[in-house]
Amino acid sequence: MANKTRSFLREVRHDRIRKRVDGTETRPRLAVYRSLKHIYAQIIDDSTGRTLCAAGSREKEIAKGDKNGAKAVGETLAKRALEKGITRVVFDRGGYRYHGRVASLADGARSAGLEF
Repeated sequence: MANKTRSFLREVRHDRIRKRVDGTETRPRLAVYRSLKHIYAQIIDDSTGRTLCAAGSREKEIAKGDKNGAKAVGETLAKRALEKGITRVVFDRGGYRYHGRVASLADGARSAGLEF
């Protein structure tokens, strides 16, 4: 049997999380994706399959993928969500540990006004 890669195991964890976490129209899902250099987040309504708003560390205003950049991504995403009338979300950590950049993104979104 071949060894299971880290990315495969992350996808397994993400599938396990997604069985319990589901975004609705009243409370959409805040999904996080973390690459080696950058971090991205989007708010998704799973009932229609639409992305309502998104932010990432590749944007010119942020331009960093570290913990400070992740916090800025969370704040930017929260501002965009509040403009669209979204105040409550369900957090989907994407199979990553709630630690480091993922936790910074969540803290930034909370500090800018999102509830989860």
